[in-house]
This record gives sequence, C-alpha cells and structure tokens, in this order.
Amino acid sequence: MNYLYWLILGIILGTILLYNVSSKGKKDSEKRMLSIGLIVAAGLYPGFAIIWGNGTWVLVELAGIPIFGSFVWLANRCSYNWLAIGWGSHTAWDGLIHLFGPGRVIAPEWYVVTCISFDLILAGYILFSDK
Repeated sequence: MNYLYWLILGIILGTILLYNVSSKGKKDSEKRMLSIGLIVAAGLYPGFAIIWGNGTWVLVELAGIPIFGSFVWLANRCSYNWLAIGWGSHTAWDGLIHLFGPGRVIAPEWYVVTCISFDLILAGYILFSDK
C-alpha cells in the first residue's frame, strides 16, 4: 500500500481542523476542541472493534479512552504541553498497535496511516503554538 496519499490526507484534515479551531481566536475554545478531538480519536477505535464483532478488542480499544483522557486532564490541570504529548503518543497507539501490531485486523490500514499524520500535525501545532 502506498502510504503517501493517506499521510497527505491526514495532514490536510489536521490543517483544516486547526484552521477551524484557531480561527476563533480564543485559546480556551481551541484547547477545548483539541481536547475533545483527542477523546474522539481514541473513541473511534472501539467502533472498529464493534464493527468486526471482536469483544476482546472492544475492551482493549475502550482502554484507550481513559489513557488519552488522562492527557486531557493533565493539560487542564498542569500544562497545555500534555495535550501535545497525548496527540503525539496517540501515533504510537495507531502505529504500534494498529499498523504493525495485533490490532491491524481491527482498523483499516488507510485510516491508521491517515490518523498518524493527523495526530502529528496536531501535536506539533500544540507544542509550537503561542500558548
């Protein structure tokens, strides 16, 4: 599979999201939307497991929600950088579990590759944005 197209799609989608959340001009609103986005990103994988009818993987994927929710909590309590770390670490969830690991039978390959570049765009933006 040629990953380039899917990587580019993730960059485009991430850029569109960032344009929409940052154009509002309110950092609190931006932080809230990017926090919700991380929870949604984690919450999509259980949906794939449900579609495939794999109960074990539903439980594995549901574990991602509190894991990535903890980054949101830390971002709200400590530093916005925790949200960047959450988005960045979500790429490991995508790649190590779903692209190269045992979860590759759960999520479509094109989605996982798109998600990796999407996550990295958001993590980079948060890390290097004017907080």
